[in-house]
Amino acid sequence: MIDLYTWGTPNGRKVSIMLEATALPYRVHPINILAGDQFKPDFLAISPNNKIPAITDHEGPGGKAIQLFESGAILLYLAEKTGNFIPTDSVKRLECLQWLMWQIGGFGPMLGQAHHFNRFANEKIPYAINRYSEESQRLWGVLNNQLDGHAFIVDLDLSIADFAIYPWACRYEWQEIELEAFPNVKGWMERMANIEFVQRGMAVP
Repeated sequence: MIDLYTWGTPNGRKVSIMLEATALPYRVHPINILAGDQFKPDFLAISPNNKIPAITDHEGPGGKAIQLFESGAILLYLAEKTGNFIPTDSVKRLECLQWLMWQIGGFGPMLGQAHHFNRFANEKIPYAINRYSEESQRLWGVLNNQLDGHAFIVDLDLSIADFAIYPWACRYEWQEIELEAFPNVKGWMERMANIEFVQRGMAVP
């Protein structure tokens, strides 16, 4: 059994999609980040960076419990644990990992800043809005190019790269992205949205 500590954010939904995809048994523990649950001692013992998601796998390596935080690390752990959604071919595996790192290092943080300055900042700061909106547009262009002729991020097969990127793409309106300008991404998003385990994962918690 895996305990999932999460909230309804793109980073949280990466892991719930993966858990639904692998059919691993898990329990959901909502961490209400709006109420400050991420700062409670019990959660900090699992996720010292006070961020969701985090997991406890009670059947970890060697049959011992393991706790993990950071969504990318959790995705990689679950992929290796199950042998699913990560290519076995060494070149394709590296391609998958580079797109996972691309999401972690750019497509998540930069879009997250766009969310903040477009929607939540008390003061509308034109420089910040323009900076992160332009970077969001650039990153969407990179993704659109990658998906040219590809059904999924790494060619024809679903992988943890898709699971990492999709929840962030779903908040395109927060990034002031016009989907029609990125037809390859739009088609990929439609394919992802039609997968039942993706639908279930996006509904957690």
